[in-house]
This record gives sequence, structure tokens and C-alpha cells, in this order.
Amino acid sequence: MVNDSEFIQEDAATRVRVLSEALPYIQQFAGRTVVVKYGGAAMKDSNLKDKVIRDIVFLSCVGLRPIVVHGGGPEINNWLGKIGIEPLFKDGLRVTDAPTMDVVEMVLVGRVNKEIVSLINQAGGSAVGLCGKDGNLITARPQGQEGIGFVGEVSSVNIKVLDTLVGNGYIPVVSSVAADANGQAYNINADTVAGEIAAALNAEKLILLTDTAGILKDYKDPSTLIPKIDIQEARNLIKTGVVAGGMIPKVNCCVRSLAQGVRASHIIDGRIPHALLLEIFTDGGIGTMILSSQLDF
Repeated sequence: MVNDSEFIQEDAATRVRVLSEALPYIQQFAGRTVVVKYGGAAMKDSNLKDKVIRDIVFLSCVGLRPIVVHGGGPEINNWLGKIGIEPLFKDGLRVTDAPTMDVVEMVLVGRVNKEIVSLINQAGGSAVGLCGKDGNLITARPQGQEGIGFVGEVSSVNIKVLDTLVGNGYIPVVSSVAADANGQAYNINADTVAGEIAAALNAEKLILLTDTAGILKDYKDPSTLIPKIDIQEARNLIKTGVVAGGMIPKVNCCVRSLAQGVRASHIIDGRIPHALLLEIFTDGGIGTMILSSQLDF
């Protein structure tokens, strides 16, 4: 029978192996910017939320420069219900009239953002909450589709405020609300905001936390995970229908960021505890990494 001391020794040995495996990645990525889009189950499950927050603080502590971008759809729906507004969607986009926009901004900027900031600070990090309006970080423009109201796209990104914060050791936490040149607020898809910020900063990595294992050859079978692809393969998977539904905008977001200078994009399963650390600091990773070309493999 294995006694307690042997269990303790085995556990300690496992931790040492993990740290040893992480070292070259820590050395490689120290000083590099990593943009994390935080959402899905990892945002709703308190246990997962704690692990994501700890991962983000860990990244900062070992010398990476994390930037967090978040949405908050379920929380928005909850508050819309409290004031008697029925959430409406058209072609997957939230119909955002003026009263809905007020709620979106209140919830994302005033509630969800500050909760994430507080949790990072409690875990030993130094977080600062922002939305696209702060420091003219993001200028928005209308998405343009008829009947969806104040749904926006990113017109431009001004990285000065982010550079100032990360250069002084802070972790920016950005909510996906921005204004146009006239001051009109817009609700923007958080994946899009994360991708455009990553591109503007020439980030080392864009990481999308999702509720799927990554890109799957068969969406019903997690064992068909595709660990690495390049831009051309990603486009072919969309064209052939392997990538479909809600995964299309995520893959397009990754491809667009890579085309603008991001070194690697990742789609990973935020339902797995410590998904961020497993993807960045282990040889195998856990999700799908998209690179510019096969030459980068």
C-alpha cells in the first residue's frame, strides 16, 4: 500500500515537472503582450472564475503583459429582465435600442468590469478597469445592419492608455462598450474588441476563452480537436462547413488578428480549470492554436 508520504512526494514531483516544462515558455514570452477574451462558462461558474483570475495574475507575475477583454451577455439579460425589457436578437446580434444600450453600458462598465477588477486585485494583481471610451481607447462605428440599433464595430484603437498601464505593471480590464466620434455609445462584440486590441498592440497571443474544446473536425466529438492550423486551413474549414455557426466569427476574429501582426491566436475551452496556463505553458496545450502559416509551426 502506498503511504501518505509517497503520495506527497509524487504530487511534489508532478508540480516540479510542470514548473520545469513551463520555464522555457516563461522565458520566451516574458515582456510579451497576451490579450485574453474572457467569457462563457468561465465567467459564470465561480470556481472556474477563481482559476481564470489566478491564471491572469500568474501571467503578470512571471513577466507577461496580460490584457483582459470581456463581454457579459447573461448578466445583461438578467438586468434587462429586472426592468421589464425583453432581450431580442437578430442574426445572432443583440438588438440594442437606446434603453437597452443604457443597460448594456451600466452592466458591462459599471458591474461586470468592476467585479473582474476587484477579483484580480484580491488575487494579488493590480487591475484597472476601462471601456472603449476611456482615453479614446476605441472609436466605434455602426455595424450597419438594419434593425439592430446601437451595435458597433471597431473603427480605430488608440493604444496609449494600454501602453501606459501595462508599462507600469497594471492589468487592463476592458469592457466592450465604445463611442463614435459624436459620443454615441455602441455595444461591440467582445471577441472583435479583443482581436482589434491584440492587432493594434502587435500582441504575442490572442486567446479566446470559449465553451468548446477548440476547432473540431466533428463538432460532436471532442476527440477530433485540431491542435494547430494556419490561416489558409482555417479559411478552408469555414468554406467546407467544418467550422460553422457561432464558431465562424471566432475563427474569423483570430484570422483577422493574425493578418494584422498578432503572432498566434488560440481558441480554448474555458470550462477546463487553469485553461490559460495549460495552453500557454505546456508542450501539448489544450485548444486550437492558429498561426499565420505552416512556417510558424
